[in-house]
Amino acid sequence: MTPPLFLVEELPDGDEVQLNGDEGRHAARVKRLGVGEPVLVSDGRGALLTCRVRAVTADGLSLSVQQRGAVSAAQPRIVVVQALPKGERAELAVELLTELGADEIVPWAASRSIVQWLGPRGDRALGKWRRTAREATKQSRRAWLPIVAPLASTADVAARLAGASGLVLHEDGTGRLAAVKLRADREVVVVVGPEGGIASDELDAFATVGARTVRLGAPVLRTSTAGAAALAVLSVRLGRWS
Repeated sequence: MTPPLFLVEELPDGDEVQLNGDEGRHAARVKRLGVGEPVLVSDGRGALLTCRVRAVTADGLSLSVQQRGAVSAAQPRIVVVQALPKGERAELAVELLTELGADEIVPWAASRSIVQWLGPRGDRALGKWRRTAREATKQSRRAWLPIVAPLASTADVAARLAGASGLVLHEDGTGRLAAVKLRADREVVVVVGPEGGIASDELDAFATVGARTVRLGAPVLRTSTAGAAALAVLSVRLGRWS
């Protein structure tokens, strides 16, 4: 079994790591890791330590570093623009996108989104998305924590699509995601619409900057799962999965 992974802000120099705070307490009290067990520690920016538990302390774990490594950032980057889903489907979408390898997740206030992020509610929702991404990063043993960007407007999304390999998931898409041409020197930006679909003026704005509408297949997927399905296809096509 792959050792559990824990995230810290900075990786210390030297041969020992003190895993304290929330991560340390979770490792010691919830995971109940004991002396001699393997542990992975990352800064979420590619650096990765392979460690073993040297001692269990009152506040966490004392770890001995066995190996230092680094995981290169995948190229091209995959950015998923996710229209705001309703209810628990938002956390499901972020969880799946993180576990399946999104490098960045952009919440989008589409015109037909049922959910609206306004004021403090929006701040809390964004914080929840970021916490969900962090936990999913640990679950999937990723050395790169995906960026969860601030809430984007349609104009923001169009600007992000300009100059990228822009792909808009749509049931009436003119191309197939499995076959559409991609450029290795441009990040791939995938747009996932809301439950009510992407409005015609939004589609026009995205087409104006060169984005293409694509379809996954015959089934019409929910907004919370369509992005994950697209990531699976792209991960195979771009050689991330083999």
